[in-house]
Amino acid sequence: MQIMFTEKANKIFQEVIATYHIVDDPYQSFENKYDKENDLLGHLLYRKCWIDTVQWHYEDIIRDPNIDPVEALVLKRKIDASNQDRTDMVEYIDSYFLEEYKSASAKSDATINTESPAWGVDRLSILALKVYHMNEEATRTEASADHRASCQVKLDILLEQRVDLSTAIDTLLNDIKSGDKYMKVYKQMKMYNDDELNPVLRSQK
Repeated sequence: MQIMFTEKANKIFQEVIATYHIVDDPYQSFENKYDKENDLLGHLLYRKCWIDTVQWHYEDIIRDPNIDPVEALVLKRKIDASNQDRTDMVEYIDSYFLEEYKSASAKSDATINTESPAWGVDRLSILALKVYHMNEEATRTEASADHRASCQVKLDILLEQRVDLSTAIDTLLNDIKSGDKYMKVYKQMKMYNDDELNPVLRSQK
């Protein structure tokens, strides 16, 4: 029986998040458990979710109202770099799908989706983090019963959302494979990192 794409993706995302929380430090070393020669897709998904997981915790730290301003600026730069890495990984995953379905022939009435498959994967990775941390809150013993109950309601919604998003991504990939949908990927047009397009950076050249 063929494994659906999101079954593999969700499993890897959960593996990444669990591995991260063994040390639970955004500055810990990274080791990809999937060899890109033997499992390129697994390699890309693992790296993608690791970036998202580290950034999740960067965002927690920078929201500390008592954070040192100098430390906050350093962290802001790390978040900027992480956002760039995140976008790069989306493009790598989309490139994988373009190669995977290059022989698919789009039907004459094929339509385009509102987002590429990899941007759906991006949302699925973030959703895995929401599920993990909401489950932590729903089961936190020192929290009040009302807090745990409220978080359980939210967790149930997130779990339902994961099922729906997983179904939508798998359907999109199947539609691309069958020719009912076609892929069209627009490469990055980010302006704020470009010293020719960002007026502040340009003025400092």
